[in-house]
Amino acid sequence: MNISTITLRISGAQLSCSDEHSSLLDVLESHRINVDYQCRSGYCGACRTRLLKGSVVYRQAPLACLRQDEILPCCCMPVDDIELDI
Repeated sequence: MNISTITLRISGAQLSCSDEHSSLLDVLESHRINVDYQCRSGYCGACRTRLLKGSVVYRQAPLACLRQDEILPCCCMPVDDIELDI
């Protein structure tokens, strides 16, 4: 089982993420972190978040346009420990 730590920059909170979650958005919601979203498939971009450290992998290619430092939590998972601008 792959376990990563997600650090939230604003609050300093550290969350545990494992393979049992289907997406980073699921992880955030399971820890009661409020993230705006309209889909769960990478289309709309409402959940767009800045990735400050680490890397993610997409289960499907996002259709929303992203800047180099942005990710869509609705359709990705951490590869290693990450830090988000939340």
